Amino acid sequence: MSRTAPLSPLVLALVAAAPALADEPASCGTVRFSDPGWTDITATNGVATALLQGLGYRPDVRTLSVPVGYEALKNGDTDIFLGNWMPAQQKFRDDLDASGQTEELVQNLTGAKFTLAVTDAAADLGVKDFADLDAHKDAFQGKIYGIEPGAPANQTIQGMIEADKFGLGDWELVESSEQGMLAQVARNDAAGLPSVFLAWAPHPMNVKLDITYLSGGDAEFGPDFGGATVHTLARKEWVAACPNAAKLFGQLVFTVEMENLLMGRILDEGMDAAQAAKGWIAENPDAVAAWLDGVTTLDGKPGAEAVMASVK
Repeated sequence: MSRTAPLSPLVLALVAAAPALADEPASCGTVRFSDPGWTDITATNGVATALLQGLGYRPDVRTLSVPVGYEALKNGDTDIFLGNWMPAQQKFRDDLDASGQTEELVQNLTGAKFTLAVTDAAADLGVKDFADLDAHKDAFQGKIYGIEPGAPANQTIQGMIEADKFGLGDWELVESSEQGMLAQVARNDAAGLPSVFLAWAPHPMNVKLDITYLSGGDAEFGPDFGGATVHTLARKEWVAACPNAAKLFGQLVFTVEMENLLMGRILDEGMDAAQAAKGWIAENPDAVAAWLDGVTTLDGKPGAEAVMASVK
């Protein structure tokens, strides 16, 4: 008959002193999320990246267009997405909800907006509403500047053109990256030429450019100048398997002012997103304490202390 030797006092002491691991499998050590190439989501992903690294996780951020990013989340190729803009992305959200594979963790931003806007050269022409655009088509060169191909907002604009809403049937949608769009708008502005383009808050464009958000687009972009909220979505299986990391994301909320600041550091000061985020985290321990309430490091230590130590 076999006998089991009792553990020595030294072994018992070492076991008692060892940190308790977060109640998560090894696969939770890597957290996969996507970035559609928008600076606001790049900024919030940067915050998530800095927090995860401080907690001992390995963030894996993938640059994916909005449609591809939603498919990746639904198919299990990513774990979480911080950029569900509503109501602009309602179609994608409906598809995700119907799949039963994902859930909303938190509404991470209020006070956002997203619709067409013009620069001051156009405002000087009296353009304040969608219905004012077509009378000044030549001044605008018949162009509406959008963001990356496949973005829901671009689809909305193209739908207006195809339906000849507001007389825009013979206008052209110019698709580009966020940075490319804003560079073109800035060039037009410097030349005194009016531009109509997709604009949103939070974004430092609201400080750098004299912007007039257009009324009249409620049916296309929603009321209150495309008033929007942003939501964090996650795979249900990931939430169940990785409760510690999921708790972090369920408590990770932002403000328009915070995002404006982070985006300005990225766009105007040339910082990468994680660098900008670490600076903000170091300056705002109270926010970090709220985000990490009840959250531990991957090896079970107090989360907020570890994160603040990591940004010093």
